[in-house]
Amino acid sequence: MLVYILLFNAGTDNEGIHTVQMGDRNTILMFHKEDDALRYAGLLEAQDFPEPKVEAIDSDEVEQFCRQADYDWKIVEPEQLEIPPEKNVDDLSWNESQQQENIDTDSDTESIPNDELDRIRRQLEGLL
Repeated sequence: MLVYILLFNAGTDNEGIHTVQMGDRNTILMFHKEDDALRYAGLLEAQDFPEPKVEAIDSDEVEQFCRQADYDWKIVEPEQLEIPPEKNVDDLSWNESQQQENIDTDSDTESIPNDELDRIRRQLEGLL
């Protein structure tokens, strides 16, 4: 199945895929519709992210990558409203050894701050 993902620095040696951190896990969003991926990319740009490129790819390839990198994936259904988190990672560079260091040193899970919980609660209430 063809899905759309977001890439940063596409076609360069520093190419990277957009992930969202959910708890202590990195999750790759796979959009069914290109328009939904473009809308999400626009929201990221509004948060001062570099311009992401929307790329069509087979979902099996993304899932295989996720299994190798120990990432999760999420299918974003057509017209499903997906909103980027307000808190973003400052360093957009990634390397495998750095990822392994983070896994080795992050043995206990951090709790979500109250202001972040309040923000999520307001967003969910707004959907009702």
